[in-house]
Amino acid sequence: MSSADIYRLSVVHGKLDAAIGDEARRRVPDAARLSRMKKLRLAIKDRIAGYLNRTRRD
Repeated sequence: MSSADIYRLSVVHGKLDAAIGDEARRRVPDAARLSRMKKLRLAIKDRIAGYLNRTRRD
């Protein structure tokens, strides 16, 4: 994974974070949609962290 991939993942993570905030502020948030977005955001965060941990060890 390159630094460009990490950048793209961080952009997607930021967009998901904004979308989660928007959904949470709705009068009646869609709980299923929020859950899916949060799981995806966490998966992206884990991928970024895993890459950064591997590069620091090398």
